[in-house]
Amino acid sequence: MLTIRNLSKSYGGARKRPVLRGVDLELARGEYIAIMGESGIGKSTLLNLIAGLDTPDSGSVTLDGVELTALDDDACTVLRRRHIGFVFQAFHLLPHLTVEQNVALPLRLNGEAESAACVRAVEMLAGVGLADYADSYPRELSGGQMQRVAIARALAHRPKLVLADEPTGNLDPETAAQTLELLRQQIAANAGAGILVTHSAAAAATAQRVLALTSAGLQPRDGR
Repeated sequence: MLTIRNLSKSYGGARKRPVLRGVDLELARGEYIAIMGESGIGKSTLLNLIAGLDTPDSGSVTLDGVELTALDDDACTVLRRRHIGFVFQAFHLLPHLTVEQNVALPLRLNGEAESAACVRAVEMLAGVGLADYADSYPRELSGGQMQRVAIARALAHRPKLVLADEPTGNLDPETAAQTLELLRQQIAANAGAGILVTHSAAAAATAQRVLALTSAGLQPRDGR
């Protein structure tokens, strides 16, 4: 479903700093993997490249036969909007929209009727334990609650590929476990695939396969 070949990325001006070098990955439909690694090794950069939010120096990202790295910005935006769900570390909730409206937004952008989008948004909020906060605004929520709203929004449009960047970093252990189970269930229900980036061994243990990102690329971790 997802194929990454020789993906490399550097930042900086004349003296470029390599972040990723020659990363390869194949992800099958229905597969849910975790990627671990030291801070600053490029885990978030890798997710941004997979989602088409950033452009690699070299290499390719292909999702369901479509090479994202060959698309222009508009085409990449449309593909991402329809087929990718991204849980950001910084939440990126829109402050002027209610919690329900934030979760419904991907559906509305994809042309779904408001009534149907709202029903799905409420369903997803119930799944993360926030059904009673549908009419609240992000500023009225704790960091953990905003994280759960971000997860509900990423899953609302039933994406083919879910990318989750430290999705449990602001959650207590019990809520984290419930949220990871919802993530796993939704990926399976939508016949999609998922990539979880995390520092948490407990979170990584919920994945089918665990990889370590190092300066040499992605490698199996602990035999998984």
